[in-house]
Parts: sequence; structure tokens; C-alpha cells
Amino acid sequence: MDFELLKRVLENEPGYRYKQAVRAIFLELADDWSQVSVLPKELKSKLNSEFPLVINHTLYELSDGTTVKALIHLSDGNNIEAVLMRHKDRNTVCVSSQAGCSMACSFCATGRLGYRRNLTKFEIVMQVLLFARYLKPHQQGVTNVVVMGMGEPMLNYDNVIQALRIVNSKDIFGIGARKISVSTCGIIPGIRRLSDEEMDINLAISLHAPEGSLRSKLMPVNNRFPLDDLMSEVKKYISKKRRRVMFEYLLISGVNDSKDCSMQLVKLLKGVLGFVNLIPYNYTGEYSVSDKQTVQEFRKTLEDNGIEVTQRFAHGRDISAACGQLAAQRVVSKK
Repeated sequence: MDFELLKRVLENEPGYRYKQAVRAIFLELADDWSQVSVLPKELKSKLNSEFPLVINHTLYELSDGTTVKALIHLSDGNNIEAVLMRHKDRNTVCVSSQAGCSMACSFCATGRLGYRRNLTKFEIVMQVLLFARYLKPHQQGVTNVVVMGMGEPMLNYDNVIQALRIVNSKDIFGIGARKISVSTCGIIPGIRRLSDEEMDINLAISLHAPEGSLRSKLMPVNNRFPLDDLMSEVKKYISKKRRRVMFEYLLISGVNDSKDCSMQLVKLLKGVLGFVNLIPYNYTGEYSVSDKQTVQEFRKTLEDNGIEVTQRFAHGRDISAACGQLAAQRVVSKK
């Protein structure tokens, strides 16, 4: 769904036709041009032929509707994933920024796919649009967007930021900048660029280890951008933007969930404007899940030492909701 192509399809039409088309896509959430009453019949037929609105995908959802995962089938044969997480007060869409990933984090299913290609800005926006359509019958909309799916956003920086500007635009989804987050495994040049952006979106750091040697074992990116350098850059970002940073920490049994690890994490983050988001490991075959008591003790240690903690609940295990699991299984059924 390339909107430069839409402009070309409409280049011989009056200028207002493009505005009508954009409104139909993003406000009316039409999935077929025949639904757009303001357009003439001949033009609707042309658009359905040359710029179809269908998003080729397969949906997987929990029976209670709290988590919905989409496997989106791109025209070049690649599959990407997006996830909708529904809460009482918000609907958050987690989008992918790349097909595959080159970071090779040992706990991540996407890393096993390897890097395929960057997504275009429109392919990123399309993921939000898909779930906006999904929520429409429920008289709800997307309230939050997080770039935490497949891929490393900072390695596709330009397309990611351009996509988020579209998502933020009052003429499109109008999602506030403070309800948009970008997660990086620690690409320092990308963090530096983000600190210069006028749009005050949130920064999240995929940390997952409290010290360098363990982080290098889990996340090879630490060899290129060591933890000390990463934290130094994060502190510069905080000083410049005066925004809290979220530190994502995936708890893996016997690997990074010990008392020593929790105390090392306290030392690392003491005095840093941010909070820790504890994430239960979504089993991908490499490691084991931390038990409930260990998670509680880890969290208590952080909180007792003044570190703010949130905890992500393990939604979606039965639909392979961890990034890359469905794509790795090469699901090819279509909807």
C-alpha cells in the first residue's frame, strides 16, 4: 500500500479526490473502494484495480480478545507480524520495522530468521491500519503504537520516523507523540538521532541484562555498542529530552533472574530517569520461563531500592505472540 502510487493513480483527477481517498482509508477505514460513496463508480473501479485496499493477512486471537496477532503477507513473499494488545483504557498496536532481523539476540525468534529487508513507511503504517479496521466494529480505535515487533527500528530509522509522523498526523490517526514508543536493542547513533527529533515520542531500551558480559552473550549488539556507552548515551538523551526511558527486561530462568542480577540492575539504573518493564519470557525453545516467585522477588528487590517497575503479562503464548514466532513457522494461509 504505497501512497505515492495512489497519487499517481489520481494524478489526472481533481486535487480534492486525493483528500477524499485518504479520508476513506484512514477515517472511514474502508477496505474496498466500492464502500466510498463520494467517489464516482468508474474511479472506484479503477482504484480497486490499481490501488486495492486489501491487506493480505492471517489473524490469530485469544478467545477473550485481549491479544490479536496478525501475520501479514507482503507482495514479495515476506511475512511480517503485528500485535494488538487490548486493555480497558487503551488499544496498543505493536508493529514491525523490518522483515527479519540482523541482531541475532539469542532469545528472539525473529533473530533466527535473519535479515530480509527494511519495511517501507507505508508497510509500517499498514500494520496500524489493519488493527484500526479490526477495532472499528467494536467502536474503538488504536490509542497507542509501539515499534517493538520484528526488526531493529534504528536500522530502518528514516522509514520508521516517517511512518510515525503519518500515525501522529491529525489528518490520519492523530495518535499523540507521547503515546508512541520506539524500542532499540542499543543502536547508539539511532538514539542520538531520536534525541534531535521534534516529535517527542518515547524511547525504550531492550536491556535484558544488568552488566556487559551477560548482555554480550544474550545480545551480540553489546559487542559493538557496549552497555556503558549505551547508558551514557541514554543519559544524554534524558538530559536533552527530559523524558523517562523504559528499560525492557526479559526474565529468563537461571540466566538473568537471580538476586545478584537484580542488585546489579539497581546499581545500573539508580538515579536514571526511567522505569523497568519486566517481561516474562515467551518460550521459543532456547531458554526456560522464570517462575512466578522468582519474578516477584526480582521485582521486589528493584522496588525496595527505588526503581519503578511495571510488569507485562504473558498474553498470547497460545498464539505464538513472541516476535517472529509465526513467521519462523512459515505460516502461509491467507485471509
